This record gives sequence, C-alpha cells and structure tokens, in this order.
Amino acid sequence: MRAVGVAVDLGGNRVVDRVDLHVAAGEVIALVGPNGAGKSTLLAALAGDITMSGRIEIGNRDVHAWKTVELAQQRAVLPQKATLSFPFTVGEVVAMGRAPWAGRPESADDEDAVAEAMRLTETTGFAGRPFPALSGGEQARVALARVLAQRTPVLLLDEPTAALDLRHQELVLRAVRQRAANQTRVVVVLHDLGLAAAYADRAYVLAGGRVRAEGPPREVFTGALLSDVYQHEVEVFDHPRTGTPMVVPRR
Repeated sequence: MRAVGVAVDLGGNRVVDRVDLHVAAGEVIALVGPNGAGKSTLLAALAGDITMSGRIEIGNRDVHAWKTVELAQQRAVLPQKATLSFPFTVGEVVAMGRAPWAGRPESADDEDAVAEAMRLTETTGFAGRPFPALSGGEQARVALARVLAQRTPVLLLDEPTAALDLRHQELVLRAVRQRAANQTRVVVVLHDLGLAAAYADRAYVLAGGRVRAEGPPREVFTGALLSDVYQHEVEVFDHPRTGTPMVVPRR
C-alpha cells in the first residue's frame, strides 16, 4: 500500500498536505501527532472514503478503481466511534465483518473468522449481549473484532485503544501485531506515544497536515521534535529493561 502526494481540503482548509506514505506487508505503521494534525483524515483518505488529490494504491491498484465490495475485501476500517441504530447482539456485530465475502469461497471461513476475532479481543463471553448495552471499552473491542473478522490484507485503525484500560490496550495491540505477523499491512492512529514506540515498526509524525518525520520510533521520537510538534516540552528516554523509547511530558 502506498500514498503519493495525498492532499485533503475540508471546509476550505488544507487538512492533509502532500503526504507520501508506504506500508509493506507485515508492517505496523503508527500515525501520531497532536489534535488536528490530520491523522484521522489521512486514514480516511487511505481507506478511499473521502475526496482527495494525489494517488493511493491498495493491491497495486488505485483505491478508487476498486468496486465497493472489492475494496471491502482489500481493506478493513475501524473508525473512532462505532454506532449502531439497532440492538444487534455482539455476535451479530462481529459477523458483519464477513459481509464482503458473502457468496464467495471465503465465506466457508465465516465461523472460524468470527470466533478467532472474538477470542483475540476477549469478547466471546458476551456474544449474546446487545451491543448498545456494553460499556464504551467493550464496544471498542467488539468494533475491532468486526474489523479483524473481515480478514483483509490491509487494516486501517483509528485510535483503537482510546477507550480501553491498560490491559486491553496491550491486548488489542498484541492482536494487531499478530495480524501483521501474517503479512497484513496495518496503519493505526495512536495518541499514546509509548504504545506507538512499543508496537509500531515505523511512525509518521504529523503536524499541520504534513509529515514532520518518518521512521522507526527509536529514531524519530526525539525530545526536540516532539516538543516542537506538540508545543509542550517532553523528555524521551529508553526503558531500562526493554530499551523502548518512553515519552514523558516535562512538568
């Protein structure tokens, strides 16, 4: 998957400005940056869900050249918020992820795909409960399970850990890394720089719609850059046991 010169204008404002991005099979790419940096808009452009200029390719084909069902077989998208108008059960919601494969040979895997996705997100235990009755964190995990059940070669995830406690943040990102180990391409918007450093192969640091830096978190997460991007002094140091970069606001 790659993006070349992608730009998005919303309400007369340039929200994403000439972004180049590439994702190899097996990679987890983190989009990080302050509020309003253009992360979610860029993710929507990568999904082919909004009007943009430039070029985005999925499967060596322009994202807008795919038919709707074909595109859903190529990429799965997790939005920031999951909303449903009807009280579907958790199991029914996760099974919706298999809709793009209806009538195809892959539909034979529906039951296994749903079961695996619910296991990875620890949602099996409330498969029969109505989705609206769940807590915000539980709904977030069910929404991710639906996306995982889709079993596409590209995963586009917008803040999948935002509503989760510490344990389930780790659970979700381990599930994401597991998918990447199976050659899935993953792009994930994260606000937690510690999680991005721990789980992403590369990070794109955005500010004002532009990429300020790109590369392995160990290389691009510097105190000088992040202090400038976030307009707040931060310190970066290596975790004494794992060596993973830790980002701490200076207080």
